[in-house]
Amino acid sequence: MTVDRGEFVAVVGPTGCGKSTTLTLVSGLEEPTEGDVLVGGEPVSGIAEDVGFVFQQDAVFPWRTVLSNVMAGPRFRGVPKQEARERARQWLTRVGLEAFEDRYPHQLSGGQRKRVSLAATFVNDPKILLMDEPFSALDVQTRALMSDELLDLWSGTGASVVFVTHDLEESIALADKVVVMTAGPATVKEVFEIDLPRPRKVEQVRLQTEFTDIYREIWSSLGEEVRITRERGAGHAA
Repeated sequence: MTVDRGEFVAVVGPTGCGKSTTLTLVSGLEEPTEGDVLVGGEPVSGIAEDVGFVFQQDAVFPWRTVLSNVMAGPRFRGVPKQEARERARQWLTRVGLEAFEDRYPHQLSGGQRKRVSLAATFVNDPKILLMDEPFSALDVQTRALMSDELLDLWSGTGASVVFVTHDLEESIALADKVVVMTAGPATVKEVFEIDLPRPRKVEQVRLQTEFTDIYREIWSSLGEEVRITRERGAGHAA
């Protein structure tokens, strides 16, 4: 699997095939048992500062305020306190939370906490953004809004995105390219180019005829792997 600079790549595949493991390998959180993981042509060795990771669960410090959460990354990287505060406030403004900087995570909605996570990631100016089903816990309406928010935040950053999801519609609406993984242990089965114009609004894109055609084509590949995974599970249960 190859991700180009500035490209948004979505990874889909059946449950348990290894999609999230792909992200941890790229991030340096895990090492491959075989094969190679390269970033910028160099083998991954440890956790790089220019890689951002947005997890499925809210990765925020519950004892810190919203502002302090977003400042944390720059401060850990040695950025002076005043500069870190200014950068954090800029990103809180971009995600619409400038009025909530003194709140704590438990005082926010799920969508607001996810905005904090995005701001806390983008404030570090990552060259690679890894996202592991970041919106799966949100309701349908909030999920669509957050998808649009993500595209707006990512636009112009030049960051490469690897976005893992179980939602095929989400992957098509967001990505430049969708990678379909086989049933576990996964390999890359097919790669589909998503030729839909940008900028995009998720709910508008889903109404286009081209979207339905792309969905049908990818599902014909993905659905086969999902059935294989279910049959394996049924076999073990029997």
